[in-house]
Amino acid sequence: MSLSLLLLISAVVLILAYRFYGKFVYSKFGLSDARKAPSHTLRDGIDYEPSKPIVVLGHHFASIAGAGPIVGPIIAVTFGWIPAVIWILLGGIFFGAVHDLGSMAASLRTEGKSIGVIIRNQIGVKGKQLFVLFSFSTLILVIGVFSDIIAKTFVANPGVASASILFIFLAVAFGYLNRFVGHRNIAFVIITVIGVILMYYFVYLGTQLPVTLDYTWWVGGLLAYAFLASVTPVSLLLQPRDYLNSYLLYGMMIAAVAGVVVADPSIAMSTEVQVSNESLGYVFPVLFVTIACGAISGFHALVASGTTSKQLDKESDAKMVGFGGMLIESFLAIISVGAVVILDRSEYLSRINVEGPVALFSTGLGGMISSLGISEPFAIGFVALTVSAFALTTLDTCTRLARFTLQEYFEDMPHPAAKVMAKNRYLSTTIVVLLSILLLASGEFSKLWPIFGSANQLLAALALLTIGVWLIKNKISATFVTIPMFFMFTVTLASLGLFAWKNFQDKGYVLAVIASLLFILAIALIVLAIRSLKKEVKVPV
Repeated sequence: MSLSLLLLISAVVLILAYRFYGKFVYSKFGLSDARKAPSHTLRDGIDYEPSKPIVVLGHHFASIAGAGPIVGPIIAVTFGWIPAVIWILLGGIFFGAVHDLGSMAASLRTEGKSIGVIIRNQIGVKGKQLFVLFSFSTLILVIGVFSDIIAKTFVANPGVASASILFIFLAVAFGYLNRFVGHRNIAFVIITVIGVILMYYFVYLGTQLPVTLDYTWWVGGLLAYAFLASVTPVSLLLQPRDYLNSYLLYGMMIAAVAGVVVADPSIAMSTEVQVSNESLGYVFPVLFVTIACGAISGFHALVASGTTSKQLDKESDAKMVGFGGMLIESFLAIISVGAVVILDRSEYLSRINVEGPVALFSTGLGGMISSLGISEPFAIGFVALTVSAFALTTLDTCTRLARFTLQEYFEDMPHPAAKVMAKNRYLSTTIVVLLSILLLASGEFSKLWPIFGSANQLLAALALLTIGVWLIKNKISATFVTIPMFFMFTVTLASLGLFAWKNFQDKGYVLAVIASLLFILAIALIVLAIRSLKKEVKVPV
């Protein structure tokens, strides 16, 4: 089978899904432009700021993508490329896109607040407290891990560090100009074109002006940047950086598709399906935890309800940003699978254990892009830089989300100190950064990271639970949400149970206890949701 045919079929399926199923899901959530979005009713110029849908899509896509739709699918190919492709397409359409748009819709109807506040309104204060503590801990873990990964990347590749710094200055300049001319469509297009050209030029310039610092300095600099990105107006740094960076990913995807069409490689990997793998475990539930961002990811709910919902100019933009953004990411996941299925199975298994998924993705995709007449080393370097740029996007978005989460945790408390924490973005961000530094200094993040996949999918299951309760309480049939919800709870609870048992057997008692606590958390929130629904008039689900 030709790889070009696989990409074509996947693209057609995703486009049709957006056209028809996206319309159905959007109508079920009852969104309407007759109601003003929170970006207008609560506009503060810091977090709430109405923006063009293409800009919000860039921010949202850059924030949810990161390295997730690249690393997960490539690792999951261990079980076979066919189950990976099937889950990416079905999961992206019927699970992830519903989850993302649902999180955004519920947030729009809750003053742009996060899933934690929506849980408080629909399930109760105890549910909110449990969820917020869990999500906040997960965000701190992500900040710590990505600070470590990016710092090591900058040490090993000073040119990537230089380009990333130049991107930040470019974003500030773009954000400043957009404040004055962004309302004029022609002017906005002009500064976008200039910004994108400069961004691609900075990719080259970074290689000519490498910045060399040691690991500790880079960690400090990254967290200082994350602090600034969290407290400055979203339209000045975070949003324009994500928007411009999204063109890096769009460019990489377009170049990849063009390279595949020109090179027209065949799928060399067999269609064999591996039910189990010695290091990963069984295809169920591991496949559905490993492929997260390309199909469904709980982290998306935090972004959709944390930053994105505060920037939507009108409610109808949610379909393109939420549903459409997820399907674009699913296509990126298909491209990731395509980067490795041109290898036979034995070569794939030997190389992934040595090179790792990102390097395998870069060399595979870079080789195909080089068929367009571009130098292969440059193409490989460009792909690697794109992945690194999006890791930095994940870092700054997570810091802002952790700040929101911390503020929302304290906003229900009557104590004066709690009120200060809920209102002061500088104080709450300082606490987020300090906790991240403590985690990095302890070295425990490397031990905790293996549980992130299960924790992330638990977030997705809980978000779907919350959306389902919200719909039912509003007398709306929620079957299209509850079916994915039941499946994700089955996957998550099975994964956590197996993870806890394996670590208990291996005497990894800390991870075993954490997995057990997450299992209990899921059950507790399900019980709270059922109790909440019992107070409502029963409706068909």
